[in-house]
Amino acid sequence: MAEYKKLNIKDWAAEDRPREKLLTKGARSLSDAELIAILIGSGNLEETAVELSRRILAAVDNNLNELGRKSTDFLQSFNGIGEAKAVSITAALELGKRRKEADVFNKNKITGSKDAADYFFPILGDLNHEEFWVMLLNRGNKIIDSFMISQGGISGTVIDVRIILKPAIDKLASSIILCHNHPSGTMQASDADLKITKKIKNAAEMLDITVLDHLIIGQNQYLSFADEGMLNL
Repeated sequence: MAEYKKLNIKDWAAEDRPREKLLTKGARSLSDAELIAILIGSGNLEETAVELSRRILAAVDNNLNELGRKSTDFLQSFNGIGEAKAVSITAALELGKRRKEADVFNKNKITGSKDAADYFFPILGDLNHEEFWVMLLNRGNKIIDSFMISQGGISGTVIDVRIILKPAIDKLASSIILCHNHPSGTMQASDADLKITKKIKNAAEMLDITVLDHLIIGQNQYLSFADEGMLNL
């Protein structure tokens, strides 16, 4: 019976090696599968690293955002992907996510719902669980800070409004933007969303702090309470 040999990238023809291709033609010349192949280095007995990477991508409809939502356990379900390789892929995707965050934060000023959504997309857009965040702004609508208030279902998490308003007071914020994600991708505000928004808005007004918006973040889409006229419901 023929003996199979695991084919490492260094064994490939020079023109087929993703590393050399990156060095000679630049990172933009590589496909997503080739970039992942560089991370994992080798495939399995039946597949090259690129072929394995293509199969991983096919399992998430070739959607890198969807791949970013997957756990290391998902990655390790593929033959040839152990813990170290799974961690490498996860770390690379996280770096890409943080780069997006840094690009948005450099803008540092919110002029509308899209600016706020662009800020929160890298943070919340690919999560499998729900998180509730608050952004603090000064009088010029420049970002002072942002922080997570809670994880889990919104109906049972944001109860004590003081947890939100104390940092706003301490940092002299003039306004705040509320944001949480819907991992399901459903862009509809629930009764709990509306009630919590109203509760926070009424409490903030007593302290001369304005709730400018409440965003619901999905995958590549968002709902703005302000744009939809829902802040005064």
